[in-house]
Amino acid sequence: MKNRTIYKLFFVFYIFIESLSLHAQNSENNPYKELEQISIIDQKVMMPMRDGIRLATDIYRPKGEGKYPIIFSRTPYNFNRWVNGKERTRTAKQALEAVKRGYAYVVQNERGRYFSEGEWDILGVPLTDGYDAFTWMKKQEWSNGKIGTIGCSSTAEWQMAVAALDHPSHAAMVPQGYGAGVGKVGPYNEQGNWYRGGVEQMLFFSWLYGVEHDKFKPRIPAGATQEDLIRISRFYDLAPKNPAVDMTEALKHLPLQDILKNINGKEEIFDKMIRRTPNHEDWFKGGLYHADDNFGVPSFWFASWYDVSVGPNVALFNHVRAHGKDAEVRDNQYLVIAPTLHCGYTRATENTVVGERSVGDARLNYEEQIYAWFDLWLKGEKNDFKEKTPRVQYYTMGSNKWQYSETFPPKEAKFFTYYLNSNGNANTLNGDGTLSTKRPGKDNPDSYMYDPMNPVTSYGGNVCCTGNAVKGGAFDQSEMEKREDILVYTSEPLKKGIEVTGFIESTLYVSSDVKDTDITIKIIDVYPDGKAYNLDETIQRARYREGYDKEVFMEKDNVYKIQLSPMTTSNYFEKGHRIRIEISSSNFPRFARNLNTGGKNYDEKESVIAHNKIHHSKKYPSHIKLPIVLK
Repeated sequence: MKNRTIYKLFFVFYIFIESLSLHAQNSENNPYKELEQISIIDQKVMMPMRDGIRLATDIYRPKGEGKYPIIFSRTPYNFNRWVNGKERTRTAKQALEAVKRGYAYVVQNERGRYFSEGEWDILGVPLTDGYDAFTWMKKQEWSNGKIGTIGCSSTAEWQMAVAALDHPSHAAMVPQGYGAGVGKVGPYNEQGNWYRGGVEQMLFFSWLYGVEHDKFKPRIPAGATQEDLIRISRFYDLAPKNPAVDMTEALKHLPLQDILKNINGKEEIFDKMIRRTPNHEDWFKGGLYHADDNFGVPSFWFASWYDVSVGPNVALFNHVRAHGKDAEVRDNQYLVIAPTLHCGYTRATENTVVGERSVGDARLNYEEQIYAWFDLWLKGEKNDFKEKTPRVQYYTMGSNKWQYSETFPPKEAKFFTYYLNSNGNANTLNGDGTLSTKRPGKDNPDSYMYDPMNPVTSYGGNVCCTGNAVKGGAFDQSEMEKREDILVYTSEPLKKGIEVTGFIESTLYVSSDVKDTDITIKIIDVYPDGKAYNLDETIQRARYREGYDKEVFMEKDNVYKIQLSPMTTSNYFEKGHRIRIEISSSNFPRFARNLNTGGKNYDEKESVIAHNKIHHSKKYPSHIKLPIVLK
């Protein structure tokens, strides 16, 4: 009897301990539990805009009296707490960290997205929505009137244009992977990543299929109460679930304007954007930031080498440092460039592999730096952020280390010109194309045939959001370089290592037998064993070689100077490695194919084969300029 009693007591104690353990696990796995203990949670607050539209907003703020600074994330993506009847914890984890550090965390959907009212337009919703949200938050009794914005990709891209409005409460921002918010800056005219060199980047073709809500979607009745919205959000999150599509095949469809129609996607926004020329007036009406806009916010920028728009991202940082609203704004711009894919900062490990190439231990204390930044600007703390944080932190691949500079490129970087040379047979990696500081003499142009129906396939690269069509990062290009329609120019093995850090300028002299074609280029690190890892790439449509406000077509066999938008990297080419560039006329499906007809291209199905030549001579000195760091 005594033993039985002891056994029962032991069993009860065991169950008690297990329940505590399970509770601890649940609290750890579900941050909402901890949030409920330390914060006031106010979900599905319908924040009013000046035109009466209400935007769905979740607010997490510390318990107790007091006024708190706000970290604000505004997004087109779904942050509903309940997805398919299960709790989603990503937003809760972000909110929990902010609340623990003494911040209110506010997340909001753009108009027309999920529970927010109104109609959505990619980067086209009113800028006043951001301004009105700042004003509303500033007026809350729990707000100290200081707001910092944060987010990556589409959660970052709206921030720059709103920063131009210079709301008095918008005290600081942390935009990450923000290229699709950049319209026209410096030598880049990408209009929010839609274009590169006047060529459509097909990432948005795939992205819009996956995220755009249909105008026939179910809608919440006007005037729904917060209580009603919270209740129905547990089982109905308004998230579209489009059937999976093989984008490798889908993006091959012609004409371009019918790609989404062909896979039963929504065409409304895509239909108007596919028709916009690179300098169309509508690019300057929406949420894009352009270099002639004001800029009034201290910013901590995050970019990455294998993102789709690292060049424009860094150019914008430099632009704001030179042209910000006032000296305080200009002097409070900081930049981090990581060796990762789009928004992949925190995925860096002791052995960070991007594509196939290991770039070493690329970890960085991102969270610590970001909160020190916010503490400085939102709380007014006199911390040591400025003393401890370099102006520019950039990771150099090859040497695999973080480096620091007051500028980008670092002041030690000097341009060295490398010329293209050959005896007229640079086709494939087995050809005679060379890259050296020796100026070319007699013109022995290299010829290749570009067939839009058999384009050079995108293999790795600085990409985002193309579904399964392109896998980003560094991949060995040597097998691809056996194609006859790729010209390959390679340096001799380096006698000593060199660091290339900065913007790589490319000037090519081109002729063709068609009215219009594209020119592509890649910069590559070739290892002693022959592996050839891509670093960056770009493209230029010939009709826009004189600017994006006009089209100037080619005449047969005339030679034209084409300057491509700069490539950007930081890479250490070790002793024994070689520097290589590839030139062709397609990089598909990262970039849309030029059908070579001189027509609109987006509404065409038939193509023309182009016979293109790259000239290199004293008269036509095709070359690249490498920013080599001298130490």
